[in-house]
Amino acid sequence: MTNLANRPTSPRGDRRRQQLVDAGVALLGREGWPGVSTRAVAEHAGTNPGLIHYHFGGLAGLHAAIFRQATDLILGPMITELLAAPDERAALEMMRRQLARTPADEQATRLAAELIMGAMRDPALGVVLRDELRHARTQIAERLRELHPGWPRARPTGVATLIAASIDGLMLHYMIDGELPVGDALSAVGELLEGEA
Repeated sequence: MTNLANRPTSPRGDRRRQQLVDAGVALLGREGWPGVSTRAVAEHAGTNPGLIHYHFGGLAGLHAAIFRQATDLILGPMITELLAAPDERAALEMMRRQLARTPADEQATRLAAELIMGAMRDPALGVVLRDELRHARTQIAERLRELHPGWPRARPTGVATLIAASIDGLMLHYMIDGELPVGDALSAVGELLEGEA
């Protein structure tokens, strides 16, 4: 088996690798995981299927890279804005804006559904999703520690876990039911925060 970690990289190789991942994400959003084959990705990227083995060690490695990028496309903007929010109330308002766009974004909706299905069907992709969610929770917990230095040690981690699960749950439910009262749910959280102040 090829050791990809020891393989030298070059700007050209990095571009080709990214081109293959981008092609895979595009196919995933259009056709789901069944459409993300070695041949289809290579054709979409306009390259040789052998490069998938060279850059990723095979289709499984490519799927993991596609999974990471698709997860970042969906969660990345929300996590970035969440971490930049000056306080919890600003974070709630940001979530309200982001979630309002979710049902209208068919590509993001399809990618989110495919990520969940992929993680359930393929244990290796489940590990990728687990690691991405852990990373997001860690970032949120670190931000909470900055905002609340007096909190007990375990509290930021617990609250970050609830925040991440709430975001995932609200996104999933809102994709299924565009009439979900997201605003009411976030208002209720705001009222709880007011009670804590």
